[in-house]
Amino acid sequence: MRAAPFAPSFGDLLRDGGLHCVFQPFVDVDTGAVVGFEALLRGPAGTAWQSPLALLDAARSAGRLADLERASLTAALTTVARESAGRPVTLFVNLEPSTLTRRLDVVLDAVADRPAHVTVVVEITERALADDLAGVLAGAERLREAGCAIALDDVGVHPESLAFIPLVRPEVVKLDLKLLRTVKDPATVTVAGAVRAYAEQVGAEVVAEGIETPEDLIRAQVLGATLGQGWLWGRGARNLVPWTSAPERFAARPIGTALRTTPYQLIGSCRRIRLAPKHLLVPVSKTLELMASQETVRPVLLAAFEHARFFRPSTVRRFTDLAARLPFVGALGVDMPAAPAPGVRGSHLDPTDPLASEWTVVVLGAHTAAALMARDLGDTGPDADRQFEFVVSYDRTIVTAAAHSMIGRLTPETSAG
Repeated sequence: MRAAPFAPSFGDLLRDGGLHCVFQPFVDVDTGAVVGFEALLRGPAGTAWQSPLALLDAARSAGRLADLERASLTAALTTVARESAGRPVTLFVNLEPSTLTRRLDVVLDAVADRPAHVTVVVEITERALADDLAGVLAGAERLREAGCAIALDDVGVHPESLAFIPLVRPEVVKLDLKLLRTVKDPATVTVAGAVRAYAEQVGAEVVAEGIETPEDLIRAQVLGATLGQGWLWGRGARNLVPWTSAPERFAARPIGTALRTTPYQLIGSCRRIRLAPKHLLVPVSKTLELMASQETVRPVLLAAFEHARFFRPSTVRRFTDLAARLPFVGALGVDMPAAPAPGVRGSHLDPTDPLASEWTVVVLGAHTAAALMARDLGDTGPDADRQFEFVVSYDRTIVTAAAHSMIGRLTPETSAG
């Protein structure tokens, strides 16, 4: 009987470089060309560490998840740099949500040393979004500034998270592999439609995972995939198979200044600005809230109230109901508490922040984009008669930028707690 391979301790694996990656190709579903690779972490063959799940469990138990991520990135980048021999290549790497929001330095240090011909796409899972939307967006933006594109993985596991796609604005959307087995299900068609709409608007790539047969490939095309992964093209190997260089398909697109401006400042001279008292704008605000609650694919709702005193009991009741229906509801204002209503994410604004003098309601989702953007003119009379300059817009570009400017002001969960 052959003796089982010696299994080193988890600490020994990290210290001695006992980890390696296998590489699964991304294939263009129309041409069959390999255009990139995903690095999949593995331990010594024939031991319990061969499974990436065992490695992740051990890392979490030992409080060494960041160390494991560092080892995985190093193994992947070193191998790809060697195998590609200076030829442009795209490498997808997976990142745990906690590393993105708490230990991003690990990733930034690793990618800073990569060869110029290696394009990196960082995969994050959709489960991270609702937990810490501000932290995920901030981390994703720093990665883009470092030249890394973002792929959103497991899309479709929770259909309500479709609303986060235009907020995170990934360059690549990866459909959950279960969708390939339920192509005729109305829920799957809804998810695929939402992703297709986003991809067409921004030019994103859509990946179908789990392609095992030629019939699966047809299903992937029906779902709107531009790229495929699966056993039809191999289960992953330690060496790179021949590929076609296509780094332009995975170029990082930073969000940029939208995270540092305000919704009203985004309007510019291209929109006709109107003047109205508050009591005439309140019905507009409530109509946007109603729109959000009635959409089939539920959007997110973000609102800036100037000051927490304007988040009145009637608003608390409405936003409590909205939070029970929508995937994310946020409220910002001076002295706004972290939880101004059940399920609502609150964030305090500095009184000197320009947003503290703006009243904004943004509704953004897969098929929805609408915003009221108003600026307080500083009247001291009755609240209902206060005058605002305002614009109501359904322009997705403007609405998305307004949402980004507000999310950029939310306190990340890692700082809020």
